Amino acid sequence: MSAPKAIIIGSGIAGLASAIRLAVDGYEVNVYEANDYPGGKLSAFEKDGYRFDAGPSLFTQPQNIEELFQCADEPIENYFKYHTVETVCHYFFENGKKLKTFADKNKLAKSFSEQLGESPQAVIDYLNKAEKLYDNVGTVFLNHSLHKRKTWFHKRVLYALKTIRIPYLFGTLHQYNTSKFKTSEAVQLFNRFATYNGSNPYKAPGMLSLIPHLEQNQGTYYPEGGMISITNSLYKLAKKKGVIFHFNNKVDTILQKDSRVSGVVVGGNNIMSDIVVSNGDVYNTYRYLLNHRKKTKQISKLERSSSALIFYWGIKKEFSELGLHNILFSADYQNEFEHIFNKKTLSNDPTIYINITSKMESNHAPENCENWFVMINAPTNEGQDWSALVKEAKKSIINKLNRILNTDISNFIESETIMDPVLIEQKTGTFKGSLYGSSSNSKFAAFFRPANFNTQVKGLYFCGGTVHPGGGIPLCLKSAQITAALIKSDHAKHNRKK
Repeated sequence: MSAPKAIIIGSGIAGLASAIRLAVDGYEVNVYEANDYPGGKLSAFEKDGYRFDAGPSLFTQPQNIEELFQCADEPIENYFKYHTVETVCHYFFENGKKLKTFADKNKLAKSFSEQLGESPQAVIDYLNKAEKLYDNVGTVFLNHSLHKRKTWFHKRVLYALKTIRIPYLFGTLHQYNTSKFKTSEAVQLFNRFATYNGSNPYKAPGMLSLIPHLEQNQGTYYPEGGMISITNSLYKLAKKKGVIFHFNNKVDTILQKDSRVSGVVVGGNNIMSDIVVSNGDVYNTYRYLLNHRKKTKQISKLERSSSALIFYWGIKKEFSELGLHNILFSADYQNEFEHIFNKKTLSNDPTIYINITSKMESNHAPENCENWFVMINAPTNEGQDWSALVKEAKKSIINKLNRILNTDISNFIESETIMDPVLIEQKTGTFKGSLYGSSSNSKFAAFFRPANFNTQVKGLYFCGGTVHPGGGIPLCLKSAQITAALIKSDHAKHNRKK
């Protein structure tokens, strides 16, 4: 008896993970990718002697990747290595205050006390509650489909619902943080975690206070070779398990017959399959591959997450005050989000994130130089004059860097590549260039996020950052796990009916 066939559309991180899981479950898996490389946003490039990770730069929850290798019965050490980052992030505030955060909770609390004047106990209590919230609620809702009835009758779900407190649902993250800390700096720092899924802390629910648990309690890590090594290791693992990749092959249509998926069209050719999993943006999948107008309209009404404006700078100088991860905060954080989500433009005082992997591996930049990944949060592409916005943003970024680092950074930029929301939309196929699909700017956002399966078309599934449970590497990997579990369950039901 021949193996069932599965097609994955897109080789982003969730597509790779889905391919591995389905191959392990006995499927003949083919991945069709429009680009000439795997990884989607999780890619890299080199220019002028500098090496840059192009997309995600924070690595948390390595257990999600370890579990994939365990599932595939392959030794992870042959593919992938990583280590803990003790100093998590360097923070700079406009009032001159600075803060280093650490993987050690007690050391972290001490730094908040000494450098910001915040109560160390307040920090420990906050992180303890974040851990409890994640363990009681997060693990349940992030590991199961919210669109399956049986999920809601699981005893852990019933317990999770009982543990949810009013501030988590009906107050904003900012309101929650304001009630927990006395210093504006601590509030601003913990507000920032809303941006981890492209949301606005002044609108998103207090439930997002569980996000710091992933970084501050569970720790941050650095993958040897940079973030691209995650893509490379999963790609290598997928091929080892027999997955076949077709690069430079864009899927034009998803085929259906008798309310069931039957394959895809690529380059005018019909390629038949029992299962199709789209790792592409769910909006674009419904609009262009399925021509499903009703569903497309429903998804278009969901508020998009933020996008990003990124400058990849080769810096011909080393800065000892900076680390792997760095944040230079704006003076008026609320005003920044007002510009991004309501005015659909950029603030003239943006918060700046700088990632420098040459701090970990010196060969990522020439001697005595650094590779800077400089990012600010941006609105989605709504047809703005991005040429003008990029020009003004660069000026604002350089002014802030000059002020805080007490230098003229423009003298040290010898290489530059720019990525704006338009290019993000073009290169990654994301609707309007949003990084995480829909935002979490409402208390019911998680429930409105598109499902990992289609109820009208059997055999059609979805994974990646634009469907449940959300964007970012950990959640994309969880979406692959949920999707593969749904396919396995549905396949078993189908066989029982025969």
